Amino acid sequence: MASSSNNPDVMDTDPPSGGLTITVERNPPESRLLQLGVKSWPKWGCPPGKFPVKFDARETCYLLKGKVRAHIKGSSECVEFGAGDLVVFPKGLSCTWDVVAAVDKYYKFDSS
Repeated sequence: MASSSNNPDVMDTDPPSGGLTITVERNPPESRLLQLGVKSWPKWGCPPGKFPVKFDARETCYLLKGKVRAHIKGSSECVEFGAGDLVVFPKGLSCTWDVVAAVDKYYKFDSS
């Protein structure tokens, strides 16, 4: 099995975020939320402010209210999401949450 991951030149060309990106699914249908079991997930909330976050596991969350601008560490990329969005953060991602409006969300961590 060939892999270029052991080549330092290839690794240096990766973006600073390691190629990790935040996935946002805007207003998924209720059937999708039911399929995922979103309403059985724990809830979490926070007030407006800036919060550094490092994801040690993949997190999927569904925002009930609020608005966030996530600034990915080592990148100029900023991802906005808010109420009604289903968002996936990959394991290993570091970012700063700029919470514009207080957040209330369901969330789930995947161990893989």
